[in-house]
Amino acid sequence: MSNAATADFYALEDLLEPAEIEVRDRVRDFCEREVTPIINDFWERAEFPAGLIPKMAELGIAGGTVEGYGSPGMSAVAAGLVAAEWARADGSLGTFYGVHSFLAMQSIALLGDEEQRQRWLPEMARMEKIGAFGLTEPEHGSDAVALSTSARRDGDEYVLNGAKKWIGNGTIADLVLIWARGEDGNVGGYVVPKGSIGWTATRMTGKTALRAVWQAEITLEDVRVPAENKLAHCSSFKDVSVVLDRTRYTVAWRALGIAEAAYDLALAHTLRREQFGQPIAGYQLVQEKLARMLAEITSMRLLSWRLSKLADEGRMTAAMASMAKMNNCKKARAIVADARDLFGGDGILLEHHIARHHADIEAIYTFEGTDHVQALIVGREITGISAITGRRSSRPREEQAEPPQSI
Repeated sequence: MSNAATADFYALEDLLEPAEIEVRDRVRDFCEREVTPIINDFWERAEFPAGLIPKMAELGIAGGTVEGYGSPGMSAVAAGLVAAEWARADGSLGTFYGVHSFLAMQSIALLGDEEQRQRWLPEMARMEKIGAFGLTEPEHGSDAVALSTSARRDGDEYVLNGAKKWIGNGTIADLVLIWARGEDGNVGGYVVPKGSIGWTATRMTGKTALRAVWQAEITLEDVRVPAENKLAHCSSFKDVSVVLDRTRYTVAWRALGIAEAAYDLALAHTLRREQFGQPIAGYQLVQEKLARMLAEITSMRLLSWRLSKLADEGRMTAAMASMAKMNNCKKARAIVADARDLFGGDGILLEHHIARHHADIEAIYTFEGTDHVQALIVGREITGISAITGRRSSRPREEQAEPPQSI
């Protein structure tokens, strides 16, 4: 099969290391065997396929770039490829894995001390304990820096009060990282165990995207957690931003994965579907769509690969990650819409998979920082002026708006 037919028109496979190709192919094979045959039914019923968790654990990829503690210590390129493969199969499972590996585990690895890492990460790497990340609040989305959930010290415990919304894995997680503002006004991270008194997690319903993963609305009423559950190296929102910057680039890969799936599905369909005596792939309007889809995917792949290489070198900035998320999600949204169009009426049937991707890209386009907020982060980098505050970006980082890592 030609490179064009496999969405690798510029032979970008040559840029990848053998270990990166191996883990990508391992996840792709798993998804083809275990995910694709069953996911439409779970998506339609809005049920999470919990039975897949032990099988996912056997892949040995939980934690992504986290080194040690049973995690694989992948390169940022490998972690991006894995994120793309989950999304290529299903956006819901991609979200489940991303919240657990890229948000919850990365937070503990980056901001916890050695005792905390030893206490939580090995079980999370084995997926015996599932993690969640509680930042977004009902009244604070793009302005997550203004979060109002509070933490008060009381002897050997902290008392948490507040509310969170759009918390992926929130109803099933064993450990939820709650970001709260302390009595000194600074933001800290608190690991709240499942079953804590005063904790309520309600599954959100009525979603039209990512239906096979559960998000929660969480309320905390005098929830007590041991003082040793406060992440040792988090003392301000600036520290939280370290995690956000390190994980946001994977969303650009997830958008790429959905775009690749849409292209593959559309190409196969147009070669198979005949109208007026020939495959519709032979018509000019169809070929023009396919050509433009492939061109956009090629540029998305190059951007994602380069961004991840910069991340591996410690040179990636928040604005770089925002540009990739902004660019790839917008392009993926258009690619999936064109692919659904090429399916005609069949495009709204789940059995063809494209309808699921068409719905799910809307969530990915929005979460972890909307398109507009990502543009403002890039704009701030270009001009030195924050369009949100109207002030120059010499202000402390913790006082600047930062897109949330929800869902």
